[in-house]
Amino acid sequence: MNRLITTSLIPLLEQLGDVLSRLSDVQYISKIPVLSEASLGMHVRHIIEFFQELQQGYLVGCVDYDARRREKAIENHQDCAILKLRQIIANLKYDNKTLLLAYKPSSGTPNFHVQTSYERELLYNLEHTVHHMAILKIGIRAISNIELAEDFGVASSTIRYHQDKCVQ
Repeated sequence: MNRLITTSLIPLLEQLGDVLSRLSDVQYISKIPVLSEASLGMHVRHIIEFFQELQQGYLVGCVDYDARRREKAIENHQDCAILKLRQIIANLKYDNKTLLLAYKPSSGTPNFHVQTSYERELLYNLEHTVHHMAILKIGIRAISNIELAEDFGVASSTIRYHQDKCVQ
């Protein structure tokens, strides 16, 4: 199963890296009103750090997405982000195993854990990435004329739905 997931994830992350390489430094870090003053870099950092937490969590047996480092270099330098995306792609080859997922409902309350798996979290990260790419698409279109692939930021289920509609 992991192979099927990575077959979808790798092109998605490569597509993101390709778009990042076409942005200027200013476009990458500019606060964009339509994104509630977030930058493209902020969204990209968010995507990357979820994968980093999954990879770290795999090693220790517990994934905690709230423990992200919020690394400013990823947010402020797309070349750093592209490098991190390549590192993520290179490290997607773990075998499936049971993991714990940490969740903290509110400040001052302790974490509790639910059982998950590496493959389940890979799927979560795939969908999370597509979601943020849809947001990135809005931001990119607001500040640039960069051509984006038609499927950039579109869920595979939506793509399949439109393909099935065309066949009928």
